[in-house]
Amino acid sequence: MARRKPIRLRRRYRRRRVTWFRRLLWALMILLYGAVFFNWSNHSLQVTQWDAAFENLPDGFDGCRVAVLSDLHGAAFGKDGKELFRKVTRQKPDYIFFLGDLEDSFRGPVAGYAEFVADGLSAIAPTYYITGNHEWAIGDVPELKERLTAHGVRVLTNEFIALERGGVSVILAGIDDPNGYADQKSPETVAEELRTEYGNPFWILLAHRNNYFPTQYCYLGADLVLSGHGHGGLIRLPFTDGLVSTDRKFFPTWTAGFYEKDGSRLFVTRGLGNSGKTFRLFNRPEIAILTLRKASTA
Repeated sequence: MARRKPIRLRRRYRRRRVTWFRRLLWALMILLYGAVFFNWSNHSLQVTQWDAAFENLPDGFDGCRVAVLSDLHGAAFGKDGKELFRKVTRQKPDYIFFLGDLEDSFRGPVAGYAEFVADGLSAIAPTYYITGNHEWAIGDVPELKERLTAHGVRVLTNEFIALERGGVSVILAGIDDPNGYADQKSPETVAEELRTEYGNPFWILLAHRNNYFPTQYCYLGADLVLSGHGHGGLIRLPFTDGLVSTDRKFFPTWTAGFYEKDGSRLFVTRGLGNSGKTFRLFNRPEIAILTLRKASTA
C-alpha cells in the first residue's frame, strides 16, 4: 500500500499539469482570436450600399452612384492604398465625394500622402473634396488645397458648382470645416448665394461635421447633406448609434447612415481611419456607395 501513494500523487500532478496546459492553450487561442478580430475591425474595408430616393431628383441623376469617403487620417489600405482604390473602382462610382480629415493632426502629415490619395481617387471618377477639422489643426490648408487640385481633385471652398448628367444638373456645395478662418463665408451665406443663382434646385451639401446637422445644416435647405467626422461612434454595440463620440461623449447620435430633420436628409459615413490612439470595434472602415433614385410621385 505504501508503494501506491507516490503513483497516485504523480497521477494527480499529471492531471493538474494537463488541466493547466489546456487552460493556457484556451487563453492563448482567445487572445489570438481577439488580436485577429481587432486587426480586422480596424483595417478590413467594408463596402456598404445605400439608396436615397427623392421626388425632386432630376431624371438624369436617377441611378447615379456616389462613393462617399471620409476620415482617412493617414491610413493606407494595402501597399500605397491599392486595396482602397481597387474596392472603390469595383463599385464604378460616377462621383467620389471626400468629406475631410485626409490626414491626422496627432501623427502629422506624411510627405506625398495627399498626392497619392488624390491621384488614386481622381483616376477612378471625378473627385470632390472638403476640409475637416484635422486639416486646419495641421495647418497649411491653402497649400494642401493647391496640391490636391494639381493632382486632379476638385476642392470646394465655401462654394458650389453644377454637376451635369443626362442633360440635367444638380448643384453640389461644399463648405470648409468650422475650424477654418474666422472670416470665412458662412454656410448660410453659401446657401443664400446658391438660391440667388439657381432658384430652387436639387442640391447636395458636403459638410464634414455630422453633429452640426441638427442645429445648423438641416436649416440650409439642402436636399441631402453628406458628412463624416463621427467615426460611427468608434464602438458600435447593439441598439446604439455608437458608444463614444469624437468629442468623448457617450452614446452619440447622427454617427452612421441616414437621418432626417426639418425636410433635410443627412447621410453620415463611418469613415476609414482612426485618429490618434482611438480604435474601432464592430465598426469596420467604410466605403459607402450611395445610389440616388428618382422617387415615384404616384
